Amino acid sequence: MAKVIGGHSVPNIPWQEKPTNCKDVVWRYSENPILSRNDIEDANSVFNSSVIPFKGEFRGIFRCDKTDMLPLLHKGKSKDGIHWEIEDIPFKFENSIDGVDYPYGYDPRICEVEGRYYIIWCTGMKNWDATIGLAYTDDFEHIYRMDYPFLPYNRNGSLFPRKINGHYVLLSRPMSPAHSDFGNIYMSQSPDLTYWGKHRLVMERGRGWESVKIGSGPTPIETDEGWILIYHGVKKTCNGFAYYAGVAVLDRDNPEKVLYRSKKYILAPREIYEQVGDVANVVFPCAAICDKDTGRIALYYGAADTVVGLAFTTVDDLIKFAKENS
Repeated sequence: MAKVIGGHSVPNIPWQEKPTNCKDVVWRYSENPILSRNDIEDANSVFNSSVIPFKGEFRGIFRCDKTDMLPLLHKGKSKDGIHWEIEDIPFKFENSIDGVDYPYGYDPRICEVEGRYYIIWCTGMKNWDATIGLAYTDDFEHIYRMDYPFLPYNRNGSLFPRKINGHYVLLSRPMSPAHSDFGNIYMSQSPDLTYWGKHRLVMERGRGWESVKIGSGPTPIETDEGWILIYHGVKKTCNGFAYYAGVAVLDRDNPEKVLYRSKKYILAPREIYEQVGDVANVVFPCAAICDKDTGRIALYYGAADTVVGLAFTTVDDLIKFAKENS
């Protein structure tokens, strides 16, 4: 059994045993979706959101598009990680950057580093050009903005949960405003979460289900065999783009080195709530809660850009799958 390094014991991790007839490496919660537009007032959709254990319960940052179709971020809390209380009003930061709170926000990730919780999301600068936003909180009541890590255009930021060789490390997906089919995963380093450099290519888009573009997903999970990276890949079909989830294992001390990368997806849009919605055929993972004692993983993902789904797997299952299909 692979050993989870760092992280926390999460005895109340959301969990459902694998169905006896299921041969997939990831299996869905039987009561999916766990969140929909009915859970937030005046909502068109709630999806691509991130959650994390917090003081014996769970906290989350949720992407919600209201009926004006402007994506904004909402706070939420839960005792079991399945049933959520989402605030109807988008939260405001305690400060602004360059006179801007944030014009829009979507696809957040949450990462704990040295006891502080960092929120990484896609936001707009003054001219609304898309880039990565960075903020922190200690209590999920007061959230403070930090400066932009990168210039536009960039998305899909995932922070590592500890410093590596003395530096904070962030994965991202630079992109071109003119070409939606531009996207590989890069790694950047910072001594202070303000100044970023040492940019390195980690993974290029592949074939099949990840032939158009790829992007990092939840906070990477550290094990004694390497960092588990769950990411999304995009394929162009006759019916438009389709989004899948895959898994790779990165070197613990040098995450730009890919040890294993599965040529097969681990999750695909197969259920009706993943195939039908504002954007058809999408599974988009943004959060993975891992219990370090058992290796159980609860995976939260957006479905069809409309609802939030929950799925399950284990550290050993993912590593084994990545190795056998690398």
